[in-house]
Amino acid sequence: MPIYRLDRNLVFPDPLNAPRFGPIAVGGDLRPERLELGYRSGIFPWYSKGQPILWYSPDPRFVLWGPDLLINRSLRKHLHKHAYTLRIDTAFAQVIEACSHVPRPGQDGTWITHEMKQAYVQLHERGIAHSIEAWQEDRLVGGLYGVSLGAAFFGESMFALAPDASKIAFVAIVQQLLRWKIPLIDCQVYTDHLDRFGALEWPREIYLSILQEALDAPTRFGPWRFDNDFVLQPDGFSTHSTQDGHPTEENISNNPDAKT
Repeated sequence: MPIYRLDRNLVFPDPLNAPRFGPIAVGGDLRPERLELGYRSGIFPWYSKGQPILWYSPDPRFVLWGPDLLINRSLRKHLHKHAYTLRIDTAFAQVIEACSHVPRPGQDGTWITHEMKQAYVQLHERGIAHSIEAWQEDRLVGGLYGVSLGAAFFGESMFALAPDASKIAFVAIVQQLLRWKIPLIDCQVYTDHLDRFGALEWPREIYLSILQEALDAPTRFGPWRFDNDFVLQPDGFSTHSTQDGHPTEENISNNPDAKT
């Protein structure tokens, strides 16, 4: 399977031709225009310090369909406590910095390089990258960031310095996104963490098809804020959408051999 070398031209190869787990392209740059084109094409950057920029479109794709959000019993108890103040887009640079430093089990180092941080701050300034934050008084204790275009949200990374802080921030943004009619949440690759929330592995072809539908919707530019009447629902959602054109259990199945 060929790996395409990108130059300054704003173009990506067809993601349907990408290998299942390896990169589809190498090189290029992290200009906001290229990053946005990548997300619109179902392609995202993922590489480590010292490597060239690598671009991926994995098959299967790990996705949460918003109405299918699941919340386990222990997290529901924490949601009832209202232990954190939740905000959106008030500390984007702090969130991405924390995501790049907070260690994770089984992960050595970070893929959030200095160049990546700068690039996503630029996307935030353009109103399409967002941070969701959990605060204890004036201390940022958890959160996540991602990119949103049309009716899709592309999650990038999360961190927690206090119990369940990033999980609660994630539940909150999923529920707020549904209020804004943004149900497609791209989690990119399998993790146990997001599996517990009800994310599933979608065949790449299905993901790309539904992504294009989602991109037909208008983009909600930032800065974002929670709706004034937003109330976090501890019970979450378990409606398992069967709307026409959207995946059901008949054509999506988990793949235990997926890249983690």
